[in-house]
Formats: sequence, structure tokens, C-alpha cells
Amino acid sequence: MIRSVLVANRGEIACRVFRTCRELGIATVAVYSDADGSALHVREADAAVRLPGAAPGDTYLRGELIVKAALAAGADAVHPGYGFLSENAEFARAVEDAGLVWIGPPASAIEAMASKTQAKKLMGLAPLVDVTEADFPVLVKAAAGGGGRGMRIVRSLSALPGELAAARSEAASAFGDGEVFLEPYIERGRHVEVQIMADAHGTVWALGTRDCSLQRRHQKVIEESPAPGLAPELVSSLHESAVAAARAVGYRGAGTVEFLVAPDGRAHFLEMNTRLQVEHPVTEAVFGLDLVALQLQVAEGTPLGDAPKPRGHAIEARLYAEDPSQEWTPQTGVLHEFRVPGEPPAVRVDTGYSDGDTIGVHYDPMIAKVIAWAPTRAQALRRLSHALRRARVHGPVTNRELLVRSLEHPEFAGAEFDTGFYERNLEELTSAAPGEAYAAAAAALADAASRSGRFGGWRNLTSQPQVKGYGEHEVRYRPTRSGGYAVDDMPGVRVVGAGPRRVALEIDGVVRHFDVTDHGDGRVHIDSPLGSYALTARPRFTDPEERAVPGSLLAPMPGTVVRVADGIGEGVRVEQGQPLVWLEAMKMEHRIVAPASGTLTALHAVPGRQVEVGALLAVVQEEQEA
Repeated sequence: MIRSVLVANRGEIACRVFRTCRELGIATVAVYSDADGSALHVREADAAVRLPGAAPGDTYLRGELIVKAALAAGADAVHPGYGFLSENAEFARAVEDAGLVWIGPPASAIEAMASKTQAKKLMGLAPLVDVTEADFPVLVKAAAGGGGRGMRIVRSLSALPGELAAARSEAASAFGDGEVFLEPYIERGRHVEVQIMADAHGTVWALGTRDCSLQRRHQKVIEESPAPGLAPELVSSLHESAVAAARAVGYRGAGTVEFLVAPDGRAHFLEMNTRLQVEHPVTEAVFGLDLVALQLQVAEGTPLGDAPKPRGHAIEARLYAEDPSQEWTPQTGVLHEFRVPGEPPAVRVDTGYSDGDTIGVHYDPMIAKVIAWAPTRAQALRRLSHALRRARVHGPVTNRELLVRSLEHPEFAGAEFDTGFYERNLEELTSAAPGEAYAAAAAALADAASRSGRFGGWRNLTSQPQVKGYGEHEVRYRPTRSGGYAVDDMPGVRVVGAGPRRVALEIDGVVRHFDVTDHGDGRVHIDSPLGSYALTARPRFTDPEERAVPGSLLAPMPGTVVRVADGIGEGVRVEQGQPLVWLEAMKMEHRIVAPASGTLTALHAVPGRQVEVGALLAVVQEEQEA
């Protein structure tokens, strides 16, 4: 009987496992890096053990330290979560060798399936070798993990060496194993997977299907269950293949078998993930299960019994601290406020953050998963879109608006999508948000009300309008003799009321309310039924010292310089788009490229050096046309 569980992970998944443990009366133990000392998963655990350092390679990837922590805290079982060491057979054996219960599949099954290259061999497949130009496009994949790390689409032979090097570096950082392999890349395919659950008594469940086709950088963004529009015979075939894969390796516990469904309807085996998936809540919602509870049950040797029946539809959206309009650049900073309307089972939120927590640079930028269930897909879509649109997410830039627009896009709403969805639609999905001008007006009026010290008008009326800039918007407003405000240059808009935190505008005859919050970090958050906005107030005058030299390459995020391109230095000519510097942040590598063809006049980036956002990495002096 398991009485105390250490979760060898962090953030959202650690909190998720702890929640089930509490419900079952099981004590919990957290491990934490120095960067996570005050993290939510540490605060929620009954006990916590420090892993000195901050980088994953010094902390969450140190299996021997985690086993030692479990023994020191008196835990009798270890749950690996997902990522980090969750698919590491040596770690699973080390846990069991220490006399602890491993809440996962046998180490032999992990060895057979967790390495993508070994899994393909087991399924009678083989990765590409000795590729030629005719084999492209190809996909570079990490052998030892998932989540988009160590994965690259390559469309030409000349680009392959650089992408292989980047993928190996990223995989080694994320999983402690730099092995990568190549496989054909199928254009316009759908990423479909089957959740399995197996016990030690010969029972294997195939729990429906999930569609995870909406991805950025090969990392899933929106997932749903069941996968829409699949022929019944295809679903049966996928279930049979998944169960056969599990039985072939003597599988036990939760796992996922992933396929790529081509436009012609044929399914191609991708891999088997020998762990719980990030998107497991959609399966839980549809089948009425707690998969973590079942993992614990199986680890204790209890039989599964009969498989449950599915009901309804569930969709999950991953809320990331990132800017989709700037090549998905991760964002850091304080999460001042986070609220999502709705209650389980209709709306569920899994997160590793609470108000006031800091989203740092060392780990994945996912803030939360928001899951909606309803009897039909259309109802689940509406419920999730509404919850995200009305959520209060105050802090760094997020992908929230992208998620709402994705859910409401005709391709997704009509179940006519594939893995190229964002490649085709990103510009449309990241265009300026409608209603932002009204939000800027509300922010300016709230600021005016705050500075006037009261909710009414000004004592001394000015003849000239006041001007306040937010982002691309310039708002002109003036106090009125009736004690209110009026805005200029906005036909059809009348100010109904304005206070420091709430503004009411009548827009084309309809009154809209705007909640305005300034947390003092330079960005103003405006929430309304029209949408939510985060705007930066423009200074009246620009500080000359803050003006960057033309051609400056600035760090788009805090991170670590991991590589500098071979052969470059001051005085070297570079081409527009040429990768010059690689930054690692939040477990992903980000390329910094030359903004124009010209001469490199300064190079400040040094491998191993940590840099802050806005740090000067290099300067390229653009060639002048003759």
C-alpha cells in the first residue's frame, strides 16, 4: 500500500499528481531547484527536498539526487510526471533498486519504447539513413523524449547539418540524451494518438482517441478527444495497434501510442510515450476517469476491471507565456493575476502557478491547461472559447488570444485541420485584436480618473485635449463640464462613466464595461466582453540612451548563449537571415539571425554567458546600395 509519493518533476504536473494523492490520503513529497524554491508545487507538497542548482541538467535530470531525496523524505513511491526522467529506464531501475515503488511501466518496456529508434524497430520500421535530396522534407526527432524538444523540419540537404546540431543540443539539454534520428515528414497530416492503460494481470484498455494536430514548434497547443471525423474502421485499427504495442513489451500503467494520419487516411506509427501525457485531462473528462489514480492502483497491483464507456467531447488548450507574433518567443515575468471562469467538470484548469508567482527562464513557459467538456464538440468549443476569452491573465504576454481565435477559426470549428494549421494561418491569428482601440481609450480614461483623485470631472477644465499613448494607439480625451470625459477622434463612442478601475463606454449605442488594472510593471491590463488586452503606456519622450544602434541584435528573452556561428567575428560579412547566435531559454533553442546583409561590427555573445532581455548580442552594419 502506497503511503507517500515523491513526484520527480515540477510545476503543473507535480501539482496534478499531488491533487489525486491528497484525495486518496497519500502524503506528498516535492523536489525543487533553486529557481523553484517558492513554486506552487513546493508550497502544496507535505514535504520538499532541494536539488541544488537551476538548470535541468543539475537538478531534475539528476536521478541519483531524486532517489536520495525520496529516501530522505520517507517516500515509498516515485511518480515521474512527464518530461525530464519520465522515460528513462535507468532512473526507473534506480528507483526500484532503492526499494521504492516505481509508478510507471517496467524499465524493460521503457527501454523498448521510450527510445523512438528502438520503438520503430520493434514495430517493424526503421529511421531514414543516408538521405538524399529526394528524401526531403524530413523530420529530425529526439530519440529519448517528446514535447517538441530536439525536433526540426528540414527541407533541404544543405540545411541538415545545422539542424542536426541544434536538435542534438536541445535534446541533450531537455532529456540528458542527445540522440536524434530522421523520418519522412508528411505534409498536412493529422497527429492522432490512443491512450492506453494496462495492469499486471493482462488487461489493456484503449481509451478512445485524441487529436493533437494544432502544434507550434512540434509541441501541442490544442488537443481534443475523441479525434473528430475519423472513420470507425480507422479508430478500430488504431486501438488494435496500440493494444498490440503494449502487449508486445509487457506494458503496465499509462501510456500513449501516437500516429500520423496522412491525407489519404493511412495511419503511420510515430512513437509510444511510456508516461502520462500533458493532454491526459481530455481523456479523463470523456471517460470519467482519474488516470493518476489508476496509475497508483496499477502500481499497487490492483486489477483494472472493465473499461469505461466514453461520453461527450473534451478540448484542452495550453496557455503559454509566449508571443506567437514574434516567432513564439517565450516570455518571463510576474503572473500578477490568473482567473478562469467555470467549474469542473464543465471547465477545468491545471496549473503550476498562482497569483504573484514568477515565470522564469529555466523551464517550459506553459502557465496552465484549460479543459472544457460538453455533450458535443460544438458545445465544448463554445465553452472553452468563452472561458479563455473571459479569463483574467495579468502578467507576461501569452498566447491566449491565439487560442481563442484558433478555436473559433472555420478550419478548426469544422474539423478540417492538420499539423500545418499554424503555418498557414498564423498571420491571420496574430493580427491586431479588434477592439484594442477601445481598450486603449478605457486605459487612458482610467489613468485620468486615477490622477484626478476622484471619479468625476476636473476642477480646472483645459481647452486642449489630453493625449495618452498605448502601443500603437494614441488617445485624445478631455474633461467635460458635467464632470465626465469625452474622447476625440472616436466617432460613435460616448463615455458613460470612468473610474480608476472600471470604465463604461457606449460604442455605437451599446454600453461596454472595461476593467482596468495597472500592476505597476509598465503594462496595463484591460478585460472586457470584447476581449482582454495588455497595453504598454508610451512615454512622452524617448530616452536617447535607450535607442539601439541600427542593425543591433538584441536578446528577445533572458537566456543562455549556447552557440555562436562558426567563423564569425568583427569584420566578417554576413548574409540576411544567416543564423549568428543561438540562445537557450525555457528548454528550447532560439536562433538570432542577421537582420540584413552586411558587416558584423560587434559581437558580444559568448557561449555559456547568461543574458537578460534586450541585451546587445551583436551589431550588423547593413550594406549600402551603390
